[in-house]
Amino acid sequence: MTVESIAADWAKVGDFSTGATFPESNQEMMEVIMNNVEKAKEAEAAAAAAVPVNKSGLTSEGIFAMMGAYLDGGNGADAVGKVKAVLGFNILKKKGDKKPALSYKIDLKNGNGSLRQEDPKGADAIFTMTDADFDSLCNGKLNPQVAFMQGKMKIKGNMAAATKFTPELFPPPTPENIAKYQGAKL
Repeated sequence: MTVESIAADWAKVGDFSTGATFPESNQEMMEVIMNNVEKAKEAEAAAAAAVPVNKSGLTSEGIFAMMGAYLDGGNGADAVGKVKAVLGFNILKKKGDKKPALSYKIDLKNGNGSLRQEDPKGADAIFTMTDADFDSLCNGKLNPQVAFMQGKMKIKGNMAAATKFTPELFPPPTPENIAKYQGAKL
């Protein structure tokens, strides 16, 4: 919202002909406010309900499903042009686990890209991190370089390829984006 956008739509700002209420008491005003709060809660619950349940119980499963649907929809050409590598991901339930709970291979080298749930053996670079750290990374709460330096993200393979993977290659994993890109797929 900017001053210019408000000025451009000033006629709409002052138009009370549709959807306006004119409460005559504090009680009526509170009723309008509480109805609006309820509507907002219902909309939020509907968006959360659109997010599929993950079989593994890990947040990263939904994020990878969204990434896969994004690529399947033909949206990965820009990412392929930037990365030009196959990346692997091993997701651990918690720090210290020896065996990954989930493994994925993202082909950002060919066509519009693709994602498969499989052993990432043979990928140009393989990332290993916990589910919580992957979620934080994808949501912009954890910087990839900081994660690597703090040992929260381990990388094997081609470091040049690894540095090309950034969360910005995919839409942020908000409930809205997960629902949008997954659709009825899951």
